[in-house]
Parts: sequence; C-alpha cells; structure tokens
Amino acid sequence: MAHWLDNPREPNAPLAGVRVLELARVLAGPFCGQILADLGADVIKVESPDGDGTRKWGPPFVTRDNGDREAAYYHGCNRGKRSIVADFGDADDLRLVTGLAGQADVVLENFKPGTLSKFTLDYDSLAAANPKLVYCSISGFGQTGPRRNEPGYDFVVQGMSGFMALTGEPDGAPMKHGLSISDMFCGLWSANAIQAALLMRQRTGKGQWIDMSLLDCSVAMLAHQAQYYFTTGENPPRMGNLHAQVSAYGVFPTKDGPVVLAPANDGLFRKLLTLFGRHDLINDPRFATNEARIANRSALDALIADETVGWQRDTLLRECAAAGVPAGPINEVAEVFDDPQVAARGLAFPLPEGLTGVRSPMNFSDAELALGSPSPKHGEHSGN
Repeated sequence: MAHWLDNPREPNAPLAGVRVLELARVLAGPFCGQILADLGADVIKVESPDGDGTRKWGPPFVTRDNGDREAAYYHGCNRGKRSIVADFGDADDLRLVTGLAGQADVVLENFKPGTLSKFTLDYDSLAAANPKLVYCSISGFGQTGPRRNEPGYDFVVQGMSGFMALTGEPDGAPMKHGLSISDMFCGLWSANAIQAALLMRQRTGKGQWIDMSLLDCSVAMLAHQAQYYFTTGENPPRMGNLHAQVSAYGVFPTKDGPVVLAPANDGLFRKLLTLFGRHDLINDPRFATNEARIANRSALDALIADETVGWQRDTLLRECAAAGVPAGPINEVAEVFDDPQVAARGLAFPLPEGLTGVRSPMNFSDAELALGSPSPKHGEHSGN
C-alpha cells in the first residue's frame, strides 16, 4: 500500500512535509503538481491502469532504464512525483485513494465538474473526514456557468480568451502560441492559489475548495490588453512583433540574422540613436516622444532597419549591451540552453537515467528546490 514519506525529499525545501495527492493528467494539473514537487512537497500521482495519456504523446520518446518507452511530453510536467495505479471503480483501489486523501494536505484534480462525486472523491466527501484539506479543482470552464460541463482544451481556450486574436501578423490569421500557455498559466495560478490556501489554513485551521479554470486564468492574463478595451471600447490590434503602446520596439534585420530591439522609453531610444550616430534624429519632433514615435512607426522602423542591416548580429548586440540598449537574439531552443546566462542560472539540470529537466525558476536565499527525482514510471510506487 502506498503511504506518505516520513522524511521529505529535500528537508530544506519550502514545501517540505506538505502532502499532495494528484488526481490529474495531461498538462494543467500535472504542471501545477510539478511546481509543488520542485518546492519540496511529496506528490503522489494517481494514474489509471492505462496511465496518464501524455505518456504516449510522442514522438519524441524516452526509453527508461526498465525498457519503458514514454513520450518526452510527459517528462515536462511530472518530475519529482511518485506514481501509483488505482481504478476508482475497484473498491480496494478506491479505499487506498480515499485513505491517502484523508492524510493529505492538498488534493489536486482536473476531472470534469461532478465526476469525482461519483466516487466520493469530491471536496465535500473528503473534507468531512479531513477538514484541513486544501482541494484544488482545475477544469476548462470552472465549477459554475453555462459551460461548466464542457471539456477544456488549451487550443480552444486560447481562441476563446482573446489570445489568438492578439497573436499573429496584423493582416494574417489569428495564431495560437507555440506553447500550451492556457494550460500552463492555469497550472501556475493554481500553484499560487494552493500555497495561499495553505497559508490561510495556518490562521484559520481549516482547508477549503479552490475552483480554477483554464478560461478564467487566460482571461486574467489579458491585463493591459483588457484595459485597452475597457478604456477605448475597441479591440486591441494584432501587432505581430510590434507593440501597440511602445515604439521603437520590434524585430530588425542584420547581416546574419534578426535581432530584437526594445528601447522602451525616451532615454533608451536616444541611446540607440547615439549608437547609430544618428544625432540628427534626437530632436526630430516625429520621434521625440513615445506617442510621436507610435504615430510615425512605419518611418521610424524603416530608419532603424536601414541602420541595423549593415551590422553583424553579435557585434550589434555587444554594442547595444555596452550602451545600455535592451536587445537580444532570437534563439532556437537549442541555442537557449547554450546561452551562458541560462547555463549560469542552472535552468537545465541532469536527472537519473540520463534525463534532463528544466527546473522551476525560483531561487531562495535560505531554501533549496527538490530536484533529484525524474518523472515516475507508471505505478512504480504502488507498493511503497
């Protein structure tokens, strides 16, 4: 029978000793669980006999030391957990899961609303025996509202939330993000909410039910774009690589590849002009203020492109750094992990079985992340 660890994986981790029962699969819930595991929580992932579906979402695939072939996707959101197998329709398995929930600090689930009540694994049922339980439900549309019973998929939510309407070239089709950002934003928000509820429990002695939805989290991320709509009554424009409120700010050519330039205020813009030796433009009324630069964006972008196209990319980036002008390359993923800054921060780290992970980006002065364990094999801790 699975049980909770007597000793946390990293005694000096921020969430050492916190017990999380993860009844979640695919991305939003598991990504939240991975964040909590990195922070030191003991996360038991409960999988069906078929396993989390993302174990098969390949290629590419990873071959484990026991010969299991699993999709790389699965390893991006399940590090540091233990896996047990349980069939909720089996009385013994259900008794096991209910027993673990009775001792858990947190239950994290991403079933469709109402599904777990069939197995008495819903909040009300579990909180009756464990009133200190923090129970986080992740769903596509939340526990209330006309779409509560619909399944939630990242691509659909990116479209519904306004993300796709804001992404892509102005004259092109709406475009989804290259990452499953609606799922991942929901995982991040959920990890914040869980930790807030644990802190509140210290004051009140009681747990509570957290209702998280992909759509809510994505709409909440509209931030200044939502304020644009609230202020003007108009849809924010789709800008491609430009910025609706800042100029000059974009992608510009060099002899050997594009660069991003982001001189986002008057002082930085003047530094860029000085770097280019274009002192004649410093007092040009067309470019003297950000508002004027936005009004004359096309002319300004053409002037900057005429300057950058004569530079070698890395030379321009070095000169921008020396001048204090925000600028950077457009890296492929392989280049990201070769970047000296990324390497210095230890964002990629080795795991057992020849695996590599991307760590949670939190650095503490008096705590450590718990990063020693890879994603669990299917059910490998069922007997522990």
